[in-house]
Amino acid sequence: MKIVFSNKCLEYSQAGHPESPERIRASYAYLKDKFEFVPPGEIEEGDILLVHSRSLLDSVKTGRIYDGDSPSYPNIFSYAKLSAGAAVTASEIALKGDLSLSLLRPPGHHAGRDFLGGFCYFNNVAIAVAKALQKVSKAAIIDFDCHHGNGTQDIFLGKQNVLYVSLHQSPLYPGTGLTSEGNCLNFPLPAGTDEPAYMTAFSKAIEAIYRFAPDLVAVSAGFDTYKGDPLAGLRLEISTYEKIGKAIRDLDVPVFAVLEGGYSDDLPECIYHFLKGLS
Repeated sequence: MKIVFSNKCLEYSQAGHPESPERIRASYAYLKDKFEFVPPGEIEEGDILLVHSRSLLDSVKTGRIYDGDSPSYPNIFSYAKLSAGAAVTASEIALKGDLSLSLLRPPGHHAGRDFLGGFCYFNNVAIAVAKALQKVSKAAIIDFDCHHGNGTQDIFLGKQNVLYVSLHQSPLYPGTGLTSEGNCLNFPLPAGTDEPAYMTAFSKAIEAIYRFAPDLVAVSAGFDTYKGDPLAGLRLEISTYEKIGKAIRDLDVPVFAVLEGGYSDDLPECIYHFLKGLS
């Protein structure tokens, strides 16, 4: 297991914003003696344009951002590009035979082809998958963040070489993912869903990925499904993430993961248990 990380992602913040550097700083401190850490690689604007429009790229690059959840931080283009580059690095590690996790911010799965939002600027996992599809034929994305990855669905809907599977709380921001559409399979779950009910749905998601037979599995790993998370209402235990990781590992396909949400003080332990199951 290799974790992609750069402390540059800790350099920006806004007082009171839940997507804070502390969540990553604490996770790094907890994991640094348990796994091998590697730096992210560079990506070009052309990599971002594989999934995003030029207008979105330029809006982030120039700071012309008008979203209350996704502020126009100084140098946000550099930080967003770094996080996307880390996801690409994680995918490249997976294709070489090792497991990997990108432990950077900002997250990405709410960024669509021509829009940003929900703390996200560029869709890290989508960029990494699009790059990987230059080398492999099919990829699956499983998103277990508590919020639907509307950006990822927007980018890949109708792409027959990608299967997107999301398990998320509903109703909840962003209000999408109520039904499945084509190659995008959605499992909306009510607030209060606990481990047994969640894992029943998760098993169906894994079965769908198994039938799709991808060459690569990408994971949008959101830990706001944890029962102690302040932004959502699902009821998973810390130990649930080990079961999630094991179920993904048992697909026996190259896997990489990209951190999305997770805002509780127990985030480091949640990540650790996921990685234990995955490896």
